Amino acid sequence: MSQLAGLMVQVMLPLSLLVAAGGLWPLVFRDAPLAPLRSQLNRLVMYVFYPAIIFSVSATTPITRDLLRVPLLVGIGSLASGAILYWILYRSSIGRGLKDTTRAVLMVGGMFGNTFNIGVPVLQFFYGPEALRYAVFNDMLMTIPVVWSVGVWICTRLGSHRKNAGERPSVWQAVATMPPIWAFLLGMGLQYAGWVYDPLVNATRFIGAATIPVILFVLGLTIPWRALVPKREILATAAVKLLVVPLLVWCSARLLFSPLGEPEYAAVVEGTTPTMMTALLLADRFRLDHEAAALLIGWSTIAFWVTLPLCLALGLIR
Repeated sequence: MSQLAGLMVQVMLPLSLLVAAGGLWPLVFRDAPLAPLRSQLNRLVMYVFYPAIIFSVSATTPITRDLLRVPLLVGIGSLASGAILYWILYRSSIGRGLKDTTRAVLMVGGMFGNTFNIGVPVLQFFYGPEALRYAVFNDMLMTIPVVWSVGVWICTRLGSHRKNAGERPSVWQAVATMPPIWAFLLGMGLQYAGWVYDPLVNATRFIGAATIPVILFVLGLTIPWRALVPKREILATAAVKLLVVPLLVWCSARLLFSPLGEPEYAAVVEGTTPTMMTALLLADRFRLDHEAAALLIGWSTIAFWVTLPLCLALGLIR
């Protein structure tokens, strides 16, 4: 109970306040242009804050087999949940009558979580400041490659049905121009070349500290608070993301690496996170159901405040 109380005060309270600040911003400052504000803050994170924190971690963290277990286990949970979501959204009565553009974006949103911006505070609460490395390597080695390959395939083939290569945007070209990718590669290169300069690492860590607060504020701006209708396909997908994915990760860890250690439990924490905000980017890029993506982000984020303590109580996280 003391651990749960600490989790609520040290993690859930500041997360809630930052998201609430974003939600209340349009009510307090009614003249604020929301779409441009979201866009500019996202760009600031993508081009300044996030690459800085990625560099600071990759420049000082050697790759080990224990560390690689995190993206492996989270990837297994994500892909396995994709099969479950395919059955729910394309084969069961829950998905009957839904457009393919809705099914596809929900499937992707239910597979991949907000493993950095929400995962990091939880990881650091349980395993200390150095647990940041788990989220960074999971993002770089699992989330980005799998989202922009399997996720894009789902969006284009199951959602928008773009069969010709000429009809699809060059997603890998887009990935290759992402600053976080180059920051990660640069940090790793300097580390293994023995050229790491500690003052530079400290400076980038200081800059990158703004990543999570800014993105959580943007998350509050993004959630459609006035339109949070409890649709059954949204709630079913959120339940898979918040409860089934961490259970799949935990079972995979027990099968592959028992007894479980810190990396395995860190992977479970990453599995508990709500839907990633990239689902909205994919919905816009591939002309999928933007409203469904926003609703899933909203409901899964709200329900996360209940499902994370539940996973802790069930012993999936230690």
